[in-house]
Amino acid sequence: MRLSAKFSGDPDAGSNARAAAEVVRKLRAAFQTGKSKPYEFRIRQLEGLLRFFDENVDILCAALWKDLHKPRQECIVTEIEIVKNEIRSALASLKKWMAPRPAEKSLAIMTDYPFIQHEPYGVALIIGAWNYPVNLLLSPLVGAISAGNCVLIKPSEVSENVERLLEQLLPQYLDKNCFEVVCAGPEDTSLLLKEQFDYIFFTGSTTVGKIVYEAAAKHLTPVTLEMGGKSPVYVDADADMALTAKRIMWGKTLNAGQTCIAPDYVLCTADTQRQLVEAMKKVSHDFSTDQQDSKDYCHIVSDRQFNRLKGLLKDQTIGFGGQTDAETRYIAPTVLTNVDPASDVMKAEIFGPILPIIPVADVDQAIRFVQQREKPLALYIFAKSKKVIEKILRGTTSGGACVNDTIMHVTVDSLPFGGVGPSGLGAYHGFSSFETFSHKRSILWKPHGLDFLYYSRYPPYSEGKTKGLIALLKYRRPLPSWLSTVFIFGLGGLVGYAARFLNNHFPIPAFLQQHAERLGFPSSR
Repeated sequence: MRLSAKFSGDPDAGSNARAAAEVVRKLRAAFQTGKSKPYEFRIRQLEGLLRFFDENVDILCAALWKDLHKPRQECIVTEIEIVKNEIRSALASLKKWMAPRPAEKSLAIMTDYPFIQHEPYGVALIIGAWNYPVNLLLSPLVGAISAGNCVLIKPSEVSENVERLLEQLLPQYLDKNCFEVVCAGPEDTSLLLKEQFDYIFFTGSTTVGKIVYEAAAKHLTPVTLEMGGKSPVYVDADADMALTAKRIMWGKTLNAGQTCIAPDYVLCTADTQRQLVEAMKKVSHDFSTDQQDSKDYCHIVSDRQFNRLKGLLKDQTIGFGGQTDAETRYIAPTVLTNVDPASDVMKAEIFGPILPIIPVADVDQAIRFVQQREKPLALYIFAKSKKVIEKILRGTTSGGACVNDTIMHVTVDSLPFGGVGPSGLGAYHGFSSFETFSHKRSILWKPHGLDFLYYSRYPPYSEGKTKGLIALLKYRRPLPSWLSTVFIFGLGGLVGYAARFLNNHFPIPAFLQQHAERLGFPSSR
């Protein structure tokens, strides 16, 4: 479905607003039937999404090549397989994820059953990003499906070939009542944000993330904001320079640096800078002798982004690289040396294949440098010294961190992925995705009877009752789960013993016993 008048030919913004309202209404009506909640339905949708990938690998790679000149290996590994692994994990674990989770008991509720039930929020909006237009849209969708939501799926309009493909193909694999792909530009996305959703998941820039957050606040809608920031790299003097250079350059040139967790700048001593630049120059040559025509190197997504990145090279000292071509939107992997922290290249996330190096005196100055700036989405440390690594981890904050590598922490689905502060809000991947799209409903299930155990809470109040309640409610170490079972069995045995004692010493009158036997109760004689 396309909202934009650019595609629909309808110049009436009011009709687009009505279309946005209608698609949300349709999804809400489907959710209210309960269709998306059963385990079997969720499994079918996940299997359908897995089939979408299995049957369309070549078409997806072709669309990604047109939009980003993205190499086939990067398409398969960073766009397709990473999402397929999310699906496989959900298929294997969904029954366990959906099961009620027992909560710890206190003395006051020893005979009760406290538990947490994960419930779907309802109608979710997922807004994808252009740099990984498949992964960053469909990976959160796995969590939304697993949690039982209905979803409005909004691909990025910048990666237009992937957007068109998803609009055409996804409805063939997912339930059409519970899932809707909507194509819209910035203006029409604003119309969507005026609608009331039950959850919004956004991936993109901090600037747009603030707009999404403001729109969500009007309806008190919970959000996940996956944004970015300037992810620093610290290289210690004792690091293996050849290995460090290879892993930094791989992280920086992956998708031509158009990755939210790409290394954004390097902090190291002046002597380390000299060694590192030489090692990175060799690595860049090893990756490709002619990257402009290489099928293994991405290009910049748009003229606007190309011109912005080219402008960042002005008045900088280029260690190597720096070549550009406007026609193909090519920018060579470029390392800048002795960069002034106040220069333009350090004012915002670079989001391209340009890597500034800022010399620092020591690790302490590097920590202060990171502390004085906004909290990044990722932080990278290359060092052999455990003392140095732990010092940096203790002295800084970031969404995630990776030691002696770049990017790879995002591939571990047991690690929640997300930012902190300006770099993001919330996290996902694996079970964290399921939790993100689930409301954790707290439930206390009390059995009938046994009310004599709680007599102290009822009026008339007394000092003795108050002391009794304080004793019951006072925090103690959580009771072992087996203890309540023992208590209930013990209580049952005590009640049975008391009943037998009373029957033996205070026999039931004969006429009542005869009446009970006529009703089918066993004789006590």
